[in-house]
Amino acid sequence: MELRPNQGGFLRPFGTAWFIIEFLKGNGPEDSKRIAPDVGAPMTDIHFEYKSALHRAHARDAAEREEERRIKQGGPAFTEEQYRERLAYYLSRIPYKELKMRYSSFTRYFGHLKRLGWVEETNTPLLNHRNSGLPS
Repeated sequence: MELRPNQGGFLRPFGTAWFIIEFLKGNGPEDSKRIAPDVGAPMTDIHFEYKSALHRAHARDAAEREEERRIKQGGPAFTEEQYRERLAYYLSRIPYKELKMRYSSFTRYFGHLKRLGWVEETNTPLLNHRNSGLPS
């Protein structure tokens, strides 16, 4: 059975732009950490949170598919504890690099969002190296 779509690539459980914008608003999308919107976050942190959220979404999907198979075979649904255990199991088995979004691709994508005016650079000394006294 061919899993890859005929045109395009694999679908993401949520959009990259949506995640970045919601993350920078401080909403903590997909169980990511919450930040202060007026301060912002470095791109490396945003990238890490995005990749972690993708992993959590894929682990949830795998656990839910296993539960669906279990119910179809006549078994009971997972208890909350069993569901958490299965989620931790699947989360521990996903390699970091399996879900594509390399940092270079992320920075290029983030640059597009900056040019569109959807995100902006902060002037916080801790996040903006131009104001920190470090060489450019």
